[in-house]
Amino acid sequence: MQERLMTLQGEAVEKIEKAGSLKELQDIRVEYLGKKGPITEVLKGMGKLPAEERPKMGQLANDVRDAITQKVETKQEKLEREALDAKLSSETIDVTLPGRPVRKGNAHPLTAVVEEIEDLFIGMGFSVAEGPEVETDYYNFEALNLPKNHPARDMQDSFFITEDILLRTQTSPVQARTMEKHEGRGPVKIISPGKVYRRDTDDATHSHQFMQIEGLYVDKNVRMSDLKGTLTLFAQKLFGAEREIRLRPSFFPFTEPSVEVDVSCFKCNGKGCSICKRTGWIEILGAGMVHPNVLEMAGFDSKEYTGFAFGMGPERIAMLKYGIDDIRHFYANDVRFLEQFKRA
Repeated sequence: MQERLMTLQGEAVEKIEKAGSLKELQDIRVEYLGKKGPITEVLKGMGKLPAEERPKMGQLANDVRDAITQKVETKQEKLEREALDAKLSSETIDVTLPGRPVRKGNAHPLTAVVEEIEDLFIGMGFSVAEGPEVETDYYNFEALNLPKNHPARDMQDSFFITEDILLRTQTSPVQARTMEKHEGRGPVKIISPGKVYRRDTDDATHSHQFMQIEGLYVDKNVRMSDLKGTLTLFAQKLFGAEREIRLRPSFFPFTEPSVEVDVSCFKCNGKGCSICKRTGWIEILGAGMVHPNVLEMAGFDSKEYTGFAFGMGPERIAMLKYGIDDIRHFYANDVRFLEQFKRA
């Protein structure tokens, strides 16, 4: 039995040395060390040996098994290294070749305008506030001085989910929620950018989903002149230092007095052109002093606190700023359109 084991070891080592591939080496390992291999067969015959010889033969069998296993592992490492060297040799990379340029994405023009407006107002001490797009009737209308059955609700044809829940028609609910959190103590100085939804027919200038950025400043002794100064700086930063604004009387349920805000045309400098429809002025947003009812419903004493609010559509501003003629371009996901607006 001892001679048989030593013979098997010699045969296995010789075959391992001659193995030329990993598959061939694996076959040899199974042939000699597998459950049906000759070493296993020898071990099965140990029961016929005298009791005093069994430990010696068992140890020898383990030594032979270990020697063959070690030889297989050494040969496997050698074959794997040779295979890797051959692969690397056949896949030589010319490091002198120029690399492929990685194209950088462009900021969406609407995103660029929103971020520019945010940076501008943050620089004036405003903070950015956000709120839910699925809103309650109370915050979307009632807290903004629009009680149920108010005729001004017809101006905002809404997507109602239930009788009391809807997709917000404006970002003004964020203002109401923020004022509530302040529990009647000022100052409150925020802008609230976000998506809004109205049942509108999509065309070149209208969309059922669009963006708004609204601003709110509530504190003691806030005046209409503060509103005009803030919006003048906004227009000059966004459209050019030579810009002027004008305020026209208007009506919004949540402000009193209310105004429409025009900026002098940045293309013709007020002389009249196709962009300003020959008037020299372009309407850009609505604004006004916060209605006392809105302040009171949010927990502020309207005799002690005043404030101003404004709201603008980033799509309209982006269309004016970049000369875009159709609002639908913003949402068409056309790469050819987006590539026109490279950002420094």
